[in-house]
Amino acid sequence: MTVEAANAAEGRTSPVSLSPAGRQAWTTTWLLLVFMLVNFADKAVLGLAGPEIMKEFGLSRQEFGAAQAAFFSLFSLSALGVSFLTRKIRTSVLLLIMGLLWSLAQLPMLWAAAGFGTLIATRVLLGFAEGPAAPVAVHHVHGWFEQRERTLPTAILMVGAAAGVAVAAPTLGAVISHFGWRWAFGAAGLAGLLWAVVWTVKGREGPLSPPVGRRARVTDGGSGHADVPLRSVFLSGTFITAALGAFAAYWVTSAKLTWMPDYLRTVVGWDLKQASVVVGGGAVANGVVLLAHGLLASRAARRGTGGRLPAGAGAGLLLVASSGAVTVFATVDTLWIKVPMMFGPMALALVMMTVAQTAIARITPPSQRGVVLGALVAVFALGGIVSPLILGWIVDAAATAAIGYQNGWLVTAALLLVTGLLATPFMRPERDAQRLGVPESPTTGIPVSH
Repeated sequence: MTVEAANAAEGRTSPVSLSPAGRQAWTTTWLLLVFMLVNFADKAVLGLAGPEIMKEFGLSRQEFGAAQAAFFSLFSLSALGVSFLTRKIRTSVLLLIMGLLWSLAQLPMLWAAAGFGTLIATRVLLGFAEGPAAPVAVHHVHGWFEQRERTLPTAILMVGAAAGVAVAAPTLGAVISHFGWRWAFGAAGLAGLLWAVVWTVKGREGPLSPPVGRRARVTDGGSGHADVPLRSVFLSGTFITAALGAFAAYWVTSAKLTWMPDYLRTVVGWDLKQASVVVGGGAVANGVVLLAHGLLASRAARRGTGGRLPAGAGAGLLLVASSGAVTVFATVDTLWIKVPMMFGPMALALVMMTVAQTAIARITPPSQRGVVLGALVAVFALGGIVSPLILGWIVDAAATAAIGYQNGWLVTAALLLVTGLLATPFMRPERDAQRLGVPESPTTGIPVSH
């Protein structure tokens, strides 16, 4: 079956007849940027409201860390499970269902009688619904772009993570100050509902999306991209080091979401407004780093050059650099040195989130891409489970919060260093793709200019 025939059978428009495909591709990308923005605003709300929640419920930091870890209790399992569904259900439908479930999970906390048990239950539901968000969104957007054009749209989706925190920090901080912490959850839930309404109207499958359901074929709809044994993909140097590097990057993300507001208020001595502004500003810097990397990679792809270093090696070295920034942040008390570490240097680790997903997509046939991306997320999301727990335990076990946080940040720096040193020599997607027999996606004539 040809790609055009498969598209027609699935109700998708052929790339040959779809003149505005480039415009629709970028419309889809921006909608999924907002999707990821809401996703990370949902994650950030607990950290921003943390001091108020701990005070009202009488929680220790370790108990509060358990609440954050509850979010990730089903995160990895759902990421992997729902990713298998991408071979049976259209990703546009899966994305809509996720958006609706996010809102359902947030709104119960508006109820004045909702206590710590309700908080745990809703965080578990939210984690279950948000676990597949990144792999399904990336799999969906890759259905609109050829292999060489995927780094920039993937980076834009990851910018949504930074933008979610950047928007959520000052906005939800103001909501907490004026209306109480419960309305922060309500605002996040309403944002999810609004996105779901827009996606119902605008969301659709891309012309490069593999067929689903009964029309899915082992050969990916006749495109010539035969399935490969998943065991070979999972045991490749690219997958292993990409997963470990992304684990470390996600550890940093989760640690900052959960503990940075409390650290800035408890150790540095800032109030909620100051902490929210700095956390939001740091998130903006994170987004700039990710977008700059995506633009540079896209420019290199258009010129037919990959830079002086392979993508995996470059991302590994950025993990090492981020390790140094976290070390400085942890050990230096001078604010004019400490605070700038949040505005770019610590964010260098996040580039691995983009590179890992595009590298995994390169070594995987399109029909298996959703499954393997889900497996990647299932691995690196474990960082979101253990990071809040371990850092909370380290802080509570220390003589003072300042000492505990310093120890916790240094553990984070060590993790970044080790995974960066592993990724630098062993993350080689082009080499592994050739070994596995996975060609690049064919040229389709889809315009992807901005």
